[in-house]
Amino acid sequence: MKKKLQFQVSINAPVGRVYDAMLGLSDKSTYEQWTALFNPTSTYEGSWDKGNKMLFLGVDDQGEKGGMVSQIAENIPNQFVSIQHVGLLQAGKEIMEGPDVEQWANGFENYTFTEADGRTTIMVELDATEDFSAYMNETYPGALEKLKAICEQPS
Repeated sequence: MKKKLQFQVSINAPVGRVYDAMLGLSDKSTYEQWTALFNPTSTYEGSWDKGNKMLFLGVDDQGEKGGMVSQIAENIPNQFVSIQHVGLLQAGKEIMEGPDVEQWANGFENYTFTEADGRTTIMVELDATEDFSAYMNETYPGALEKLKAICEQPS
């Protein structure tokens, strides 16, 4: 059973800068820094363009590369990004069916960006399984605070 989770952060920076840093567009390390709270080796392979496949990756305790196989369902620059999770990557292989995938399949992670008076608010909405919700509720706010710190650094 999936639950919808919501997280929000307000960042004292223009939306273009926040969008760029969150997705790691001009410097992938900004993405890797804020997502390191989920996995210290967190990264991605692919493109943020609508319709493209994206692998969200990290190395697990056994040194195996794994993560999510996703598709960019929508990307309206500086406004909205929707990621649809379609499978898992385990030990370098894409797994598109089975019980582990079924709990995630067609789950979405959506980012909505709103700017007012030079401040940007990001609303994150995601589908999470019951047992993953507690982890996300604990980890996501800290990750967004990290993103806020990155965006608010003087350039």
